[in-house]
Amino acid sequence: MKPIRKAVFPVAGMGTRFLPATKAMPKEMLPVVDKPLIQYAVEEAVAAGVTELIFVTGRNKRAIEDHFDSMPELENELESKNKLLQLKSIRNIIPAHVKCIYIRQPAPLGLGHAVLCAAPVVGNEPFAVLLADDLVDADVPVTRQLVQVAHACGGSVLGIQDVAREDTKKYGIIDGTMIDDSTWRVGGMVEKPEPADARTTMAVVGRYILEPQIFDYLQATRPGAGGEIQLTDAIAAMLECRPVFGHQYRGIRYDCGSKQGFFSATVALGKKYHDLS
Repeated sequence: MKPIRKAVFPVAGMGTRFLPATKAMPKEMLPVVDKPLIQYAVEEAVAAGVTELIFVTGRNKRAIEDHFDSMPELENELESKNKLLQLKSIRNIIPAHVKCIYIRQPAPLGLGHAVLCAAPVVGNEPFAVLLADDLVDADVPVTRQLVQVAHACGGSVLGIQDVAREDTKKYGIIDGTMIDDSTWRVGGMVEKPEPADARTTMAVVGRYILEPQIFDYLQATRPGAGGEIQLTDAIAAMLECRPVFGHQYRGIRYDCGSKQGFFSATVALGKKYHDLS
């Protein structure tokens, strides 16, 4: 597999679970302690060797672009007041060798459609997909873990975790064959099966390494419930011709798309990294 240098961040969602806070501010800009959710995902991708960050945005998402841009006026103000720690924190958000690219998703047609919007920029290369709602605290960044598996196994890799059986209806669920104690060769995928129907409890979470062939399958995927194009459906179709693996990553995931998960992440990371109580 070629080096993985590009990462796609689907950030066009409305964030209705966090209204009214997200009425005028992207949910990806909600801060967990002192950094917005999207920055945690970006730092994870950069730590995995990614050099091109592709944001698939929608309306009212300008704050994301502004956050990753330079702000000379603020930098000069901090420097003049000798606030060097704060100055370093905003100058180092994006390393100089990393490039940001912004693509508008014209309509909310699902995660699969958002990924498809990035096809002209990704081209014929493997790439990562990171959902900022899933904040994962890990000693080795999760995207780096998946990249390592992709190179070792030669195929697409999905981040997976074992969930309670009653929660299978919240996730895409894989089945297949275990090839070691943390990696599966995926044989099938079902989107949000009822607990009684789920063949396993291994759930796909918001981290993917995908081969570029996924774009062909996304093009052929028909809209499902709500008129959305599901990434899970395209991956399931790709299984017939391309190898796909699931890797049970090492780390603690916080579902920051929910208020409970967001609160838990704030408390846990505040205690662990900022000595807050």
